[in-house]
Amino acid sequence: MPLRAGLPKRWWRRFWPATSRSRRWRSAGRTTPSPNPLSDRWPEGVARHVLARTESTNAEALRLAPGLSGPAWILTHEQYGGRGRRGREWVMPAGNFAGTLVLRPKGGAAAAPQLSFVAALALYDALADACGPSARLAIKWPNDVLLNGGKVAGILLESSGPELTSVAVGIGVNLAAAPDSGAVEPGAVTPVSVRGETGFTIGSEEFLDLLAPAFAHWLTQLETWGFQPLRNAWLARAARLGEVITARTGTNQTRGVFEGIDDSGALILKTPAGQQILPAADVFF
Repeated sequence: MPLRAGLPKRWWRRFWPATSRSRRWRSAGRTTPSPNPLSDRWPEGVARHVLARTESTNAEALRLAPGLSGPAWILTHEQYGGRGRRGREWVMPAGNFAGTLVLRPKGGAAAAPQLSFVAALALYDALADACGPSARLAIKWPNDVLLNGGKVAGILLESSGPELTSVAVGIGVNLAAAPDSGAVEPGAVTPVSVRGETGFTIGSEEFLDLLAPAFAHWLTQLETWGFQPLRNAWLARAARLGEVITARTGTNQTRGVFEGIDDSGALILKTPAGQQILPAADVFF
């Protein structure tokens, strides 16, 4: 086996097991901070703003966007007006992650929706580091990440202006606690938390140290090679691929076998009436 010293860190971390010095997760009963082997991997040219409290990191990111010279992460320790898809409230218990990356996407409006897949893959990688090897992670179309079958993270893309000069990639992760399941839409996946499912504790700033480099990696893949590598990676991590699911768009409901996603990221369902391609929908299992 070749020496790992000859490989970039982002590669040897994927092939060599974590040691006591490089392990990112720690038990909930420990309070001593673990070493941070990713501190030297913060993406070059990406700013970082940490707030004590804000209404919405997406709103704050879009407010700051005109004055930014490059991409920037906005992280808050308390968010009191967060939003999910279709204007739904995003509840943030104390200790959870609420952050937004604001950037000007290469390719303009056409490329913006693909940032959701960049975010999902980055979240998957960051959570794999945070949760340990026994955690079961999967990506649920279009914008959720599941941990042991429950929703642990969500993604919301928003833009500013008719010309889509900036995109805010909002990310919420239940690190410490899950919202009350009674507030969830009927039939939706039950929310879970990293601490509740694994017993491990990770702070929001420490989690951002994992997420930001992972996002930069997948964004580089998209900008260099196009969507196909991301599509393949996403499908390899997809929840319920090959199984029967239900897709709901407004009052319309389509049930069929989840066959994959097309070159634009749209959902492909095999139904009794034939193949259906849905660019937007809510998925239920």
